[in-house]
Amino acid sequence: MRVSTTKFLKFCALAALVATTSATAAGRGKGPAPAFTLSTLSGRTASLSQYKGQVVMLNFWATWCGPCQQEMPLLDQMYKTYKPAGFTLLGISVDTDKAAVQALLARRPVSFTVLLDPKNKVSGEYRVEEMPSTIIIDRKGDIRYVHRGYKPGDENEYQDRIRQLIQE
Repeated sequence: MRVSTTKFLKFCALAALVATTSATAAGRGKGPAPAFTLSTLSGRTASLSQYKGQVVMLNFWATWCGPCQQEMPLLDQMYKTYKPAGFTLLGISVDTDKAAVQALLARRPVSFTVLLDPKNKVSGEYRVEEMPSTIIIDRKGDIRYVHRGYKPGDENEYQDRIRQLIQE
């Protein structure tokens, strides 16, 4: 079967439009946050929907990521500070080895919930392409802020966004 160049180009343009449209919510920080349910280290499950009404930070990280480890104590402090005001933080590990996650957290314990995404399903839904990646979701369940990577000082921007959303 032979396809004309014009039809092929139209198909490619349509495919690009669909891909761009589906990536808008998670990739640009607008629209509803994709729903998910993941396992905790203890084997229980947690769903994003159970945190509706709170400001939620998703922090995608990996054990092999130096900047991820650098920001973890700062994230834990933010969680402890803003939790009473209706804030929660979910650390989502993209590691395939649960034992590696447990070992890292034994050395660097955190008080926020850590979820496992070994098949990268949720990180794919959120278009995570860099470690760490942080997404802040408002009380209505809409993505309001997306940040990729980490360098010292980024936590100040996180806190500004969290305070703003808590007050809304």
